[in-house]
Amino acid sequence: MLRLGCLGPAFVAAVAYVDPGNVAANLQAGAQYGYLLVWVLVLAVAAAGVVQFLSAKVGLVTGLSLPELLGRRLARRSRLAFWVQAEGVAMATDLAEVVGGAIALWILFDLPLVVGGAISGVVAMGLLTIQSARGQRSFERVVTGFLAIIAIGFVAGLFVAPPSPGGVAAGLVPRFDGTDSVLLAAAMMGATVMPHAVYLHSALSRDRFGRVGPGPRRRRLLSATRLDVTVAMVLAGGVNIAMLLVAASGLHGLGGSAHDPATIEGAHAAISDTLGPSIGVMFAIGLLASGLASTSVGSYAGGVIMEGLLQRRMPAVLRRVVTLIPALLILALGADPTSVLIVSQVVLSFGLPFVLVPLMRMTSNAELMGPDVNGRGTRLVGWSIVIAIVVLNIFLIAGVFLGF
Repeated sequence: MLRLGCLGPAFVAAVAYVDPGNVAANLQAGAQYGYLLVWVLVLAVAAAGVVQFLSAKVGLVTGLSLPELLGRRLARRSRLAFWVQAEGVAMATDLAEVVGGAIALWILFDLPLVVGGAISGVVAMGLLTIQSARGQRSFERVVTGFLAIIAIGFVAGLFVAPPSPGGVAAGLVPRFDGTDSVLLAAAMMGATVMPHAVYLHSALSRDRFGRVGPGPRRRRLLSATRLDVTVAMVLAGGVNIAMLLVAASGLHGLGGSAHDPATIEGAHAAISDTLGPSIGVMFAIGLLASGLASTSVGSYAGGVIMEGLLQRRMPAVLRRVVTLIPALLILALGADPTSVLIVSQVVLSFGLPFVLVPLMRMTSNAELMGPDVNGRGTRLVGWSIVIAIVVLNIFLIAGVFLGF
């Protein structure tokens, strides 16, 4: 009973793993390369599960969020510099989510992108109001409902265009096909293991349980948290893989056609043509739910980051307005929305080492974590994830500048 009652925080964090940036990266990967990059998503989801559990463990054991712990340990200049990069990551997240919601509203109702972006921002404010007025559990329930809609919207296509078992098996073998595939892999990794979700999960755990001292209750809560993270990541990972498989089985090879799947709009049109208009509508509804839910979660994370690193609070509505402006300006300037989404996810990938390294160091600190400090196996897996992400980013930069 305790385990079921503790489910929820990971589902809020999991929404970040099925945001519009994921949609853009996964659809492009499947449409351009077929099943080639399935392995990237599998590894990314597994890595996300490890990272999110460690973040939740920090909040439960210490009673503090990861940004709060960093804010207490860094000198003023270092703290401000760290906040600047973390805020940049949060703004990239906001950008992707508002743009995704705008695209969905354009697809469904033919609304101008700027109007759709503004509506997405207003709805996010409403969701944040639920969190402020009715508490975290009510917010968790609403976000979990959105997550269910997202899952249905993006998985439905698999029943119409089942993937090739042989193609899926071949896609589990790690390999690339040129620099463009590395760029997409970095985008997929940044969209799947998201920095702001790592910061946020520690705060969600803190707010739900507070600081829990060593003993049987903490062991039970950690066990329940492990289940929470596992179920949420399996759901989010399954949705991500479903997106790529739908694109690989139904959209691969359509580049340059009337409905080029290189953009989300083109992908939606191609899905409607190849899989049927009802699947196209479900896809658009899933995209809209993704944008609306993830933008509220992203704003929540931005507040956690600011409060922890700067020891200052900004009203959630004001923060939503401030971070909404850059996204609306980019939409008003006529930038290609899908390209904006892909670039934003690459920015998130570059921000990952700045959150993963402190997370690993803190959860491996026996003085801070007590009996729940990371064991040797966890340290090995965690640092392997950090190294893999750094290497991927270095390879991406080298590939772009050296042209290989």
